[in-house]
Amino acid sequence: MREPIRVLHFADTHIGMENYGMTDPATGLSSRALDFLARMDEVIDYAREGDVDLVIFAGDAFRSRSPNPTYQREFAARIRQLSRLAPTVLLVGNHDLPQNAAKASTVEIYRTLDVPGVWVAEDYEARRIKTKRGPVIIGAAPYPIRARLLADADLRGKTIAEQDEALLGALHERLRALSCQADALADAETPRLLCGHFSVAGAIWGSERGLMLGRDVVVDFAALAVPCWDYVALGHIHRHQNLTASRDDAPPVVYAGSLERIDFGEEKDDKGFCWVELARGGTTWEFVETAARKLMTLSVDCRHIDNPTGKALAEVKRHELKDAVLRLVIKLTPESETLLNDGLIVKELKRAGVFHIAGISKDVDRRARARLGVSPEGLTAMQLLARYFEKRDVEAGRREELLRLAREIVEGE
Repeated sequence: MREPIRVLHFADTHIGMENYGMTDPATGLSSRALDFLARMDEVIDYAREGDVDLVIFAGDAFRSRSPNPTYQREFAARIRQLSRLAPTVLLVGNHDLPQNAAKASTVEIYRTLDVPGVWVAEDYEARRIKTKRGPVIIGAAPYPIRARLLADADLRGKTIAEQDEALLGALHERLRALSCQADALADAETPRLLCGHFSVAGAIWGSERGLMLGRDVVVDFAALAVPCWDYVALGHIHRHQNLTASRDDAPPVVYAGSLERIDFGEEKDDKGFCWVELARGGTTWEFVETAARKLMTLSVDCRHIDNPTGKALAEVKRHELKDAVLRLVIKLTPESETLLNDGLIVKELKRAGVFHIAGISKDVDRRARARLGVSPEGLTAMQLLARYFEKRDVEAGRREELLRLAREIVEGE
């Protein structure tokens, strides 16, 4: 029996994300962009130590469809390292595609230059690839482009829903054709891997919805969980998940997830890549976590207390915040809001070694403003004062005491 093929599967690097960072003086790059590059460096180190046979990048190299030359250079330097370790597949994702179909994708330059060991998978195609531990069949399913998949379809008079249904049908047909191509290229012992960049029905979404470009097609799970494949390597959804975790009759259908946290929507998500031991009918794999930047949200209730600053500081000191991106939410009343010292809190956060303060949000508990019902000009001074206290959410007991004192002053004049 052949030795398993060691496969590195990662996706959604989104090089160029700069949120929650500042300019690094040593490199001139965003400190957060350096986080994303550092995660790629972790992947390369692991692949080298594990003696990788095949690298699958399942799409979305950059944050933008038009990345700046510096980010292109940094990504290219890392792809060169990977391609020197093993054959490398660069699947084209939606963020890699130009707005104009006639223009080049962000990774097409590797095909144009015929970079050794790199396959830019921009078409639905199956190939037999040699690795140092034997051959493997790769089926490539890049992000579905409507103009290409429906080029021969007559869509005149079709609704958007009908067009989407036609697109999905065309995509499923391409996936079936890939299975047939894989069967034709493989012998009994050759393992087969399908890599795709799209959404699958039943998958749990992450923050990629906020980054989505255009309408998204959702592939039926049954189109992927077929015995032709020994592993299905997916990109596009940022949350790592195995869609066949509870099934023994289907290959692993796995989203590697993104290497780094994009925003607070991914605060609690594990980040990393997949290490696959690919074998015909006996594939095993594991998820390897990266040292992704910690994003934390702290919430502290400082309503109806005399020292909101002290309570907020005490909550901050309870947590390990070094090198974290922090979002602090402080619940307040209008009265306690005036007692809060933001400066002291920021000073403590810096002392704690916070990487970046994403924001100090004041959640002020304001009751709905009472409608006057009549023109303010028709109200007495005491009525206007009572309305003012209501607007400022002054507590009922204190409000009555203040009105009593005001009445004494007015009547004593």
